[in-house]
Amino acid sequence: MNWLEKTRRGLKRDLAEAAAAAKAAGELNFEALPDFVIERPREKAHGDFAANLAMLLARQAKMPPRQIAAAITAHLYKDAPAKYVETVEIAGAGFINFRMRPHWLTDGLAAAVKEGKRFGESDAGAGQKVNVEFVSANPTGELHLGNARGAAIGDSLANIMQAAGYDVTREYYINDAGKQIENFGLSLEARYLQQLGQDVPFPEDGYHGEDIVATVREYIASEGEGLLAATPEARRQALTAYALGKKIGAIREALEHYGVKYDVWFSEQTLHDAGEVMGAVRQLEEKGAVLQKEGAVWFAADKFGCEKPEVLVRANGIPTYYAADIAYHKNKFERGFTRLINIWGADHHGHVARLKAALAALGYPAQELEIILMQLVRLFAGGEIMRMSKRAGTYVTLEELLSEVGRDAARFFFVMRSADSQMDFDLDLAKSQSLDNPVYYVQYAHARINSIINQAAEQGVKLPPVEETDFSLLTEEAERDLLRRLLELPDEIAQAAAQEAPHRIAAYVMELSALFHSFYGACRVLGVAAELQAARLWLCRATADAVAKCLGLLGVSAPEKM
Repeated sequence: MNWLEKTRRGLKRDLAEAAAAAKAAGELNFEALPDFVIERPREKAHGDFAANLAMLLARQAKMPPRQIAAAITAHLYKDAPAKYVETVEIAGAGFINFRMRPHWLTDGLAAAVKEGKRFGESDAGAGQKVNVEFVSANPTGELHLGNARGAAIGDSLANIMQAAGYDVTREYYINDAGKQIENFGLSLEARYLQQLGQDVPFPEDGYHGEDIVATVREYIASEGEGLLAATPEARRQALTAYALGKKIGAIREALEHYGVKYDVWFSEQTLHDAGEVMGAVRQLEEKGAVLQKEGAVWFAADKFGCEKPEVLVRANGIPTYYAADIAYHKNKFERGFTRLINIWGADHHGHVARLKAALAALGYPAQELEIILMQLVRLFAGGEIMRMSKRAGTYVTLEELLSEVGRDAARFFFVMRSADSQMDFDLDLAKSQSLDNPVYYVQYAHARINSIINQAAEQGVKLPPVEETDFSLLTEEAERDLLRRLLELPDEIAQAAAQEAPHRIAAYVMELSALFHSFYGACRVLGVAAELQAARLWLCRATADAVAKCLGLLGVSAPEKM
């Protein structure tokens, strides 16, 4: 249990006991205490912790909250002073505010130092089995900026949830069936025949990227011209199988270059092969949730909160992508996941309600399917929007972005903003090695701390054991501001996981770095009294570990030198 959580539980226990004492004395009347919270006030002037118990008790007690707060605080620490609580105040509408003694912070530092590189981790997720599916781009082209943002958000979220005690599986859904694969095969066939001198038209809905041409050239160089004699169906099948292998391999390689490794690569085609798609349709039919119309099979989505019915199986007997998606999410629940998180582009917003409706109709907990809708990314360079890719011809690819700014800047920039906000990616800023660059600013803080620790080692300074370090010497405001924020790391990770908000960690580590830079400017670390030097070095070490932890969760390196 982290220091803040341990403190909150202690304060909550103290308040419950004080309220019970007030009730026994006839000063309060209530049947059961409400589920109140202990939280950190935004303003330091309001103390270290605040409880909303009095406001929540007002209805039961039939008293004004401030009067309730007065009755409770009168019984707090009545018989003996608290170890860590210095004062208790009633504020605002009836908040009970606690100010902690100075050694509460420094004892917290000692606890954090003992945890070492595990500091910040918790069991908040209680081992809940979570599936995080992200990117899942069609294997018919190259990964672009939107995929890059989705990969950074998805992988960072998975890292954060693991650190918060969830059992996380990262999954990529391979869209290797359906209409887009048919068009892919037709595009490959046309390029194949064109490369071999035949004048054939290109499909109207075909894929025009240069990567398609390159793939066909590779096939001809490797396998020759034998497909000229094959039937069109066999030709398309062979070219599609070859190209999908190449495309999926390239996607996997690009994502691993980006620091993203999946636990599961799930093929849509396997759902069709195993009969799971039509099986899901039959189950919906058994539950009376389908209707027959115009020769097709429809899900009666309008009976489950949606605007209109949706096609599951076309009149030609071919199931829709929607039917496959229902089967896929049904499959996830059947694999034992109790929480599903998908990261989709904002253009898929219309699909959310109808997918949840179908899962609810099947009897699955649709509320446990959470869709993060990700807004568009615009890439700027020299103050102008970049639109073209030299290779693909229509967009900037992930590989092109990485070659320009590198993995660290790309991943950090993509998680700095909430997924639901449109993002402008400043290429010039991401490439700059200045403190205006957020990722450089944070990495510089980590490198600066390591420089201090290395200088100490070169001077023969050895850190004493934690038990022999007098942390009570850390009394400067800059020290305590840094320490207070440092101790909030476990909370930040747990809340970022619960809220599915990796941008919280980016904001936290930038703030922590700023507080360290302020501390470094205000407090000399080396060359002061040995006891104070030891305490400050431990504070530096704990801060470096926290910065490295945050950067690691975001898939960003923590260099020791800059």
